Amino acid sequence: MTSVNAPGVAPWRDTARTVGERVESLLAELTLEEKVAQLGSVWVQDDDPGNVAPLQDRFATSARLEDRLARGQGHLTRVYGTAPISPEEGAERLRSLQRLVTAANRFGIPAIAHEECLTGFATYGATAYPTPLAWAATFDPGLVERLAAAIGADLRAAGVHQGLSPVLDVVRDYRWGRVEETLGEDPYLVGQLGAAYVRGLEGAGVIATLKHFAGYASSRAARNHAPVSVGPRELADVVLPPFETALREGGARSVMNSYTDLDGLPAGASAQLLRGLLREEWGFEGTVVADYWAIPFLASMHGVAEDDAEAGAVALRAGIDVELPETVSYGERLVAEVRAGRVAEALVDESVRRVLRQKVELGLLDGGVPEARPVELDGRRNRALARAVAERSVVLLHNPAATLPLDPRTTARIAIVGPCADDPRTLLGCYAFPNHVLDRYPGHGMGLPIASIADRLADEFPEALLEHEVGADVSGDDTSGIAAAAALAARSDLVLLFVGDRAGLFGGGTSGEGCDAPDLRLPGPQPELVEAVLATGTPVVLVVVSGRPYALGQYKDRVAAAVQAFLPGVEGGAALAGVLSGRVNPSGRLPVQIPVSPAINPSTYLQPPLGRRTDGITVLDPTPAFAFGHGLSYTPVEYVSLAVDRAECATDGSVGVTVTVRNAGDRPAEEVVQLYASDPVAEVARPVAQLVGFARVPLEPRQTRMVTFDVPTDAFSYTGIDLHRIVDPGAIVLAAGPSAEAPLRTTIHLRGDTVVLDHTRRLTTRTRLG
Repeated sequence: MTSVNAPGVAPWRDTARTVGERVESLLAELTLEEKVAQLGSVWVQDDDPGNVAPLQDRFATSARLEDRLARGQGHLTRVYGTAPISPEEGAERLRSLQRLVTAANRFGIPAIAHEECLTGFATYGATAYPTPLAWAATFDPGLVERLAAAIGADLRAAGVHQGLSPVLDVVRDYRWGRVEETLGEDPYLVGQLGAAYVRGLEGAGVIATLKHFAGYASSRAARNHAPVSVGPRELADVVLPPFETALREGGARSVMNSYTDLDGLPAGASAQLLRGLLREEWGFEGTVVADYWAIPFLASMHGVAEDDAEAGAVALRAGIDVELPETVSYGERLVAEVRAGRVAEALVDESVRRVLRQKVELGLLDGGVPEARPVELDGRRNRALARAVAERSVVLLHNPAATLPLDPRTTARIAIVGPCADDPRTLLGCYAFPNHVLDRYPGHGMGLPIASIADRLADEFPEALLEHEVGADVSGDDTSGIAAAAALAARSDLVLLFVGDRAGLFGGGTSGEGCDAPDLRLPGPQPELVEAVLATGTPVVLVVVSGRPYALGQYKDRVAAAVQAFLPGVEGGAALAGVLSGRVNPSGRLPVQIPVSPAINPSTYLQPPLGRRTDGITVLDPTPAFAFGHGLSYTPVEYVSLAVDRAECATDGSVGVTVTVRNAGDRPAEEVVQLYASDPVAEVARPVAQLVGFARVPLEPRQTRMVTFDVPTDAFSYTGIDLHRIVDPGAIVLAAGPSAEAPLRTTIHLRGDTVVLDHTRRLTTRTRLG
């Protein structure tokens, strides 16, 4: 779009004026109906292939598009991402819709176009990157920022202005279907990687949307949309910090509400959350957008409003600016609520100001129809990034006899078994377009080339005799293929056994939105397949390709090696083959624990002493099979020493912590050095260990390096008895190592008065490599 700055130009189009001046001049010209139109959205769907949003079919509208666009529109919903259309078709469709929007209102105001971008631009033919849980396994904010910048560049070139990512929900129960969409179970890791993603997306000129605010992943029994019963301390210390970090250090301009209720109050109806905390305390000035249908859900699912109209009034008063994905409760219903005096027009004005401000920032008020052009969505740059993330995310869990890596020149007879070996869909998350939409369009295939793991193993081991049997599917109850798989295993020298998930939506997969699990055993008949293959006595390398951690305790000491990959995307097959051959030295680390038992949920590593093993009190042991942060390499890395620059530190100061590590092997490595803290005596029960810093450290063979952490005492803060965040005097135990089971420990003492912190506290531990 071209800028306009000439005499006689309307003030809201005058780029020489401030953003605020332009917004106020346009706001003053709008009627109530025109203002409310800026708070709505429209979702144009040509057919009805099935739901890609919860209960989407219930909200289908027969209203004419011209009527829905009358007086303008705030947002256009998923123009590219609802059906398999080419980039050229998508660009033309968006241009056409924007022309209709601008023609429908007196001032030619375009709409903000938004799309999903959880694993890349969610559209036909676009690169399907690894899931966020795989990003988390990299422990690499720089790589995540580059990934997001590439996604943002594709979105912006295609005319998209806002991306509905990242997910900053902290995992609390691994059974929840959307674990794959998260950045793990530690609030510091989630915040650091979430802020990195936001910087990349926002740096490309795309509005990042933080979701789901707040507490969505803390639902009872890990059920999607279920109520949340966390206390105020858990909310403040676990759930909220990632959002603070992504807002303050990432610069996100939008937040999406959670579907759930917190102690009975739906997030979308909570002025305390959306106005009091988010705006008044944290100073957020961007837009709050509704999760899809969240506003009418206030009536139909939460019962805090009598009907859709009252739901709109409740939501606007609470602080939701924009209704997505389609105008149901705002629009004419909201206008009527204002006319009747039940909603103050000043509240409408507040929200419209925020929407118009973003339209100014995006160049949408400069005149003309926004640009939208077809772009290459699966090019070399994207593939290289997808490969880098996949390779750095694979976690080597177990390798007691150094079975891995396999010699790429081996002539062994290798059995490739399991449902994840030859099905490329098992590499992708539920928001990757092939799983999200294309399963409803069976004639369109995958939409882009994706090599299976079996294909890449054939490339990686050209001299081996590779034979394949599926054995069993990821779901269902058909066990008829297990005998053939076991027979193949029995006559082979080695078994590569690939089990895990196939992601989908609302019960259409074993992982993903609405695909919550009753327990943590491998889904479907896969446990029987694993047992049958292990019973043959042939050495087994167990490779789990999944969207959540599954309980592996019963297999841990019976397999030759174990590998975990969290839905590693279009280049996942090559990444896994490279790790198995040693072409890639594994450096991924667990952003979630791997449980021992499918029934005894360890409930994440952030536990006070009573949440850990308590002999003599209960027979249930929540100790995981593999700890948070765990991951092995093909070269031994030694943790040499941990040193602090002071034994005593003021409660409002900082401490320097230096960890020395040594590569004791003969090949290069990247070690993820992790720093944990614990507060043995506090006002309330505190976690036994909590991550306060991490760094990826490249190490050449036999090289020794130091990493120094500049840890603010704010990192030791917590919510005290009176619900204020404090740093109090006393001992702090610092521990460093390759996981939460860190071997190096030292104690420092905080001296001085108790410090009460606010939202301006320091959120990040800076690191320096030496």
